Amino acid sequence: MTSTTTPVDLLAFGAHPDDVEIGAGGILAKHAQAGRRTVICDLTEAELSSNGTVEIRREEARRAGEILGLASRINLGFPDRGLGGREQIEAMTRVIRRLRPRVVLAPYPKDRHPDHVAAGRMVKEAVFDAGIRKLDLGEGLPSHRVERLYYYFINDVERAQLLVDISGVYERKEAAILAYRSQFLREEGEVETPLNQPHYLAMIRGRAQLWGQQIGVDFAEGLAPERPLSVEWLA
Repeated sequence: MTSTTTPVDLLAFGAHPDDVEIGAGGILAKHAQAGRRTVICDLTEAELSSNGTVEIRREEARRAGEILGLASRINLGFPDRGLGGREQIEAMTRVIRRLRPRVVLAPYPKDRHPDHVAAGRMVKEAVFDAGIRKLDLGEGLPSHRVERLYYYFINDVERAQLLVDISGVYERKEAAILAYRSQFLREEGEVETPLNQPHYLAMIRGRAQLWGQQIGVDFAEGLAPERPLSVEWLA
């Protein structure tokens, strides 16, 4: 899967390959299954990960994208633990202008991993900049206003304000996560990390079940909107 110039419905940014799968894999799978065009843009290749290699992670990301039914997957190649700076935000802004998504997803900017925090803040800036008509970033890309920006949760659990039923695709979400064998399945010679402990995958499933219980379904994923949601009537 390579970059695309066809407008997409949903563009999800992650600091590392596997971030989106953990926090919003079900949402992407559900939308792809319904015929929506979905894309993941990974900011780094996670080259500082304790286990695996860049080459292994690339193949794992490719496989996970196939499982989720992505239209495309992009990696901007920013340095792991080196997120920030104007040039990186401009590169992200160009991605948004090129793909013209209706909705953007980003990591919730409160998390134990600093890269997740940085990515969430950078996406907010890139979404804002993409809509500035007089901001010329080259490549003949016109401005684009995203309809909605939502934050997804990776490690920490805040109070989600929007819950999406993913019961019909939860097993696909889990399969996409497990495509990253180097990260979630500890094998001989690999070091122990928070991700390859048995309780981590159990936490992801339990969290989805908890959110699901709140809306009367088996599994759900939680999101936090950047702006308040509005309704015309309550009854």
